[in-house]
Amino acid sequence: MSETETRLNFIEQIIEQDLADGKNGGVVATRFPPEPNGYLHIGHAKSICLNYGLAKRYGGAFVLRFDDTNPSKEETEYVESIIEDVQWLTGENLSDRIRFASDYFEQMYVFAEELIKKGKAYVCNQTLAEMRDNRGTPSIPMKPSEGREFTAEKNLDLFKRMRAGEFNEGEFTLRAKIDLASPNFNMRDPVMYRIIKAAHHRTGDKWCIYPMYDWAHGLEDSIEHITHSVCTLEFEHHRQLYDWFLDNLDDIWRPHQYEFARLNLTYTVMSKRKLLELVKGGFVSGWSDPRMPTICGLRRRGYTSEAVRAFCREIGVAKMNSIIDVVKLENAIREDLNKHALRRMGVLRPVKLLIENYPEGKVEQIEAVNNPENEAEGTRLIPFSRTLYIEHDDFMEEPPKKYFRLSVGREVRLRYAYYVTCTGFDKDIDGNITQIRCTYDPTTRGGTSADGRKVQGTIHWVEVNSALGAEVRLYDRLFTKENPDDPQDLADYKTYMNLNSLEIIANAKLEPSLADAVAEQRFQFERIGYFCKDIVNSDNATPIFNRTVSLRDTWAKIEKKG
Repeated sequence: MSETETRLNFIEQIIEQDLADGKNGGVVATRFPPEPNGYLHIGHAKSICLNYGLAKRYGGAFVLRFDDTNPSKEETEYVESIIEDVQWLTGENLSDRIRFASDYFEQMYVFAEELIKKGKAYVCNQTLAEMRDNRGTPSIPMKPSEGREFTAEKNLDLFKRMRAGEFNEGEFTLRAKIDLASPNFNMRDPVMYRIIKAAHHRTGDKWCIYPMYDWAHGLEDSIEHITHSVCTLEFEHHRQLYDWFLDNLDDIWRPHQYEFARLNLTYTVMSKRKLLELVKGGFVSGWSDPRMPTICGLRRRGYTSEAVRAFCREIGVAKMNSIIDVVKLENAIREDLNKHALRRMGVLRPVKLLIENYPEGKVEQIEAVNNPENEAEGTRLIPFSRTLYIEHDDFMEEPPKKYFRLSVGREVRLRYAYYVTCTGFDKDIDGNITQIRCTYDPTTRGGTSADGRKVQGTIHWVEVNSALGAEVRLYDRLFTKENPDDPQDLADYKTYMNLNSLEIIANAKLEPSLADAVAEQRFQFERIGYFCKDIVNSDNATPIFNRTVSLRDTWAKIEKKG
C-alpha cells in the first residue's frame, strides 16, 4: 500500500475502489440529512465535513436534505439555522443543493402502494403499546397483527383512507411485511407510515400520514441518486431494513449505506433531546449560548469554520465509537487563532497605575505589533500617558517566590512601552488597593534597556482616558465530569453542570482600537486568551467580548493537581 493510500479512511478506500471498478457511472454523490427538530452540534459537524468533503474531494455532488417527516417536532426556525450552520461550515452557498423529504412525499406514497400490491406491506390497527407488548423476545416471535392477513386490495383501500384523513391518530399504521422472528428487531414488521394530524412547516395540512425515517431514508437517497449514504454507527442495524426496502421496489436507483463512528466529546452532552432540556430549563441562554456544543454556539464563542474542519480532519473517521478529548477541539482553535487573530491589550480587572515621574498632560503613541505570527498585519499605535490601567492580579503586596510582576521595589516591563519600578500603593478605607504608584525609565521606550539590564516580568496595560469600557464574558466547560452522559451513571447528567461555566466582567477596559471591532471579529487579548466580539448582544455603547479559549489548557493543570 502506498503512502497516499495509508492516509485514506475506510470510506475513501471504498469510494476509490468503486471508482476503479466503474460503479455508479464513476460518480460520487453524498448528502447530509438532518431532522429539523433542533440545532446542529459539533457531532453533526463531523458528518457534514465528511459528506461534503467526500463530494468535494472526488468532484461529486453534495445535497443538504432535511428529513422533515415529523411535523409535531419540526420548525422553520430549525431549518433556517441548519442552512446557516452548514453554509458557514462548508464556506459555500448551498441554496441550489437544498432538498426536503417532503419534496418526495407523493413519490414515497406511490412506492408504499407498490409494496402493498406486492403483499409486502399491510395496514395494522395495533396501538403503539400493543406493538411493544407483541414485539416478542429474541427467542419468541412477534405476535402478528390481523392486518397481516388482509388482502392486498383491503390494505390498499385502508391505506388510501388513512391518507384521506378518515382515521384518528394512532388508529392505524402501515407496516412492512417482513419477518416476525428476525433476530434484528428492526425487521419485525416495522412501521412505514403513521397518522399525524398536525400542520407541516412546508406542506401545511396536505398530508395527515407521514413516513417513518427508515422507510424514507433509502427512498430519498434513491430519488437523489446518492451513491454513498454515510451514516453514524447507530444506523448499522437499520442497514438490513434500508436494503430490504430498496431491494423490493422496481426500477429505482440503488444507493448503499455505510456507517462510521459518531463524535462523542468529553465534558459535553451530544443528545439533541438533552440540549433542548438545557435550553428549555434555562440552564443556558439558548441554542447559541457559547457554552453549548452547537455550531451556532461555537461560532458565537469565536470558533472559526477552519478550526472546526481542522478538528474533524484530526480526529479522522473510524468504525468504532470513542470519546474524543475536548482539548483537541480547543487546541484546533488556538492553533488557528494564533495564526490569524489580531493582538490587542485588554485589562479585565482594572486597577490604576500612576507613573509619578511621567509628564502630566503628555500623551504619546506607542507602536505595537498586530500579529507576531504574520508580519503582513503590520503595527498599530496605542495611547500612553501618566495614568494607566493594569490587571489587579499583576500587583501583590507580599509576593511569593517566582512572582515576577509588580510589587514594591520591583521593576517590570510595560508591554511595548517602558520599564517601571513600583514605589508604593494606595488603599481605600476598606483596605482595597485603589492605585499603584511607580516611576518609569524614559530610556527604555519600546521595552528594551540601553544598558542591557533585564527584567523578568512583562505586564499589559491600557491608557485610562482612551480606554474602551466593555463587558467580557469568560466561558468555560459546561460540565465538570468528563463523561456527564455516562449510561452507567445513575445520576442525572445535569447534576454535573459547571456552576462556574460563565463569569461576566462588567467593567473591563480595552485598548481604544477595539471600538472598531465588528461582530464575530476575533482577537488575542495579550496574556489572557482569545476573544470574539459577540454576534448577538453587542452594541456600540457597551460592546461584549466572549472568551473563545484561554491561551493554554488550564484544565490540565487543575486535573493534575487533583
